[in-house]
Amino acid sequence: MAQAVRAELVMIGTELLLGQTVDTNAAHIAEKLAENGIHVYFKATVGDNWTRMTAVLAQALTRADIVITSGGLGPTEDDLTPEVVASVLCLPLVGDRRGLGGQ
Repeated sequence: MAQAVRAELVMIGTELLLGQTVDTNAAHIAEKLAENGIHVYFKATVGDNWTRMTAVLAQALTRADIVITSGGLGPTEDDLTPEVVASVLCLPLVGDRRGLGGQ
């Protein structure tokens, strides 16, 4: 019997921790993963803080086959997700204008 794929959800945003925004994304993502036979073993919520985001993502990578992030992708200075993920994975952050509606 094949081993189950282990997923971890990392929900990012200080507004989630402060209760200013209800996290509906985690429930939706977990439901869709379950429908496809992927089990969510862990879910973490972390604020918009470089050090804490780095620690949570590094830990998630040690215990899950798939790590899915949600949040921290807006235009404000505290939205650090792309930079932190690139740093944790030791990969360069590469921009693609097509993703911004450019040519």
